[in-house]
Amino acid sequence: MLSAVSSFIMINDDMVDSAYITRLLDLNDALKRKSCFLFGPRQTGKTSLIRHTLKPGHSFNLLESDTYLALKRSPARLREEIIKPGALVVIDEVQKAPELLDEVQWLIEERRVRFLLTGSSARKMRRGGVNLLGGRAHSLVLHPLVSEEIGEIDFMRALRFGTLPSVYLGDAPERDLKDYVADYMQLEVAHEGLVRNIPAFSRFLEVAALCNGQMLNYSEIANDAQVPRTTVHEFFSILRDTLLGWNVEPWNQSKKRKPIVTPKFFLFDVGVARALQGRRVLEENTAELGEAFESFIAHELKAWVDYRHGSLHYWRTTSGFEVDFILNDEMGIEVKTTRQVTGSDLKALRALAEEKKMRRLLFVCRENRRRKVENIEIVPWREFLRELWAS
Repeated sequence: MLSAVSSFIMINDDMVDSAYITRLLDLNDALKRKSCFLFGPRQTGKTSLIRHTLKPGHSFNLLESDTYLALKRSPARLREEIIKPGALVVIDEVQKAPELLDEVQWLIEERRVRFLLTGSSARKMRRGGVNLLGGRAHSLVLHPLVSEEIGEIDFMRALRFGTLPSVYLGDAPERDLKDYVADYMQLEVAHEGLVRNIPAFSRFLEVAALCNGQMLNYSEIANDAQVPRTTVHEFFSILRDTLLGWNVEPWNQSKKRKPIVTPKFFLFDVGVARALQGRRVLEENTAELGEAFESFIAHELKAWVDYRHGSLHYWRTTSGFEVDFILNDEMGIEVKTTRQVTGSDLKALRALAEEKKMRRLLFVCRENRRRKVENIEIVPWREFLRELWAS
């Protein structure tokens, strides 16, 4: 699934290519086995990746009004146009006309057609009870850029503005983030019919952003956002289903200390989180820098997990020990912006070591050189990311 695939990231799909980027998600390899859904928030580069890695026999973009209206009126047009057995077909934004999936299934079964079906989420399709192809297609997720794709990543730029391609590679990242939050995360989510009360959803987004990287307390969030607790649950569900946010579930296999069972929540991009928080300046030696750094590493780990089919948790005990991430149930990872790790920084990893279930314990930080204290590896963050993506 993961091999270096050349693609371009575009600031706008109607503009010329502005930067050459190598994406890790190999669509050609995935489509050798069966049809695929390709999900991901807007501007993560789905259309660009398809354009520069696939040569479909047919392509239908449901953002084009004439294409959308023609297929909406007559889904059978798909089988009328797709005649060749074994053809490769792309349908962009399939969630806008989910009734097409009955025709897609027929073409898969009767003509062995392979489909790549893109969208920002499957929420509307699932809620409508429509055909999701019953295992005839597997799901892929495209994330914002990761360090392995960017190469020599700009630390402060990534933490301030995130790694959405159009933002990280753009000339006006602050303005682009503001536009993204206003035009997509609020208005378009509402336009898709996922929420009706836009002011309430906007208040919720601001509060949810302030909870980025923290354990979820629905009652407190409901009070701060001035919406009912049941609505908060629904709004978080929307963020997860549209891939704008995700939970890190607690690791509950510890025996010596009782674990907390509340999940943590992360927005999908640290720049988007900061824009929603209304934060513009990011300074050294501040709690905000530490939060942004943890979110940045969280995004790298989440992308790795989705691309490599791994697992990600965090560990926190009722007695107050917390390790930021546990990867594949065997690697404890603590993340701090410190340039000089001291013994007190290692308390949580030492407590986790007592469970005797971790193969490795890593402290990811901004020290310049790798070293080892007892059984804990202190690893510069760039070195950690290089090793992560090489594994």
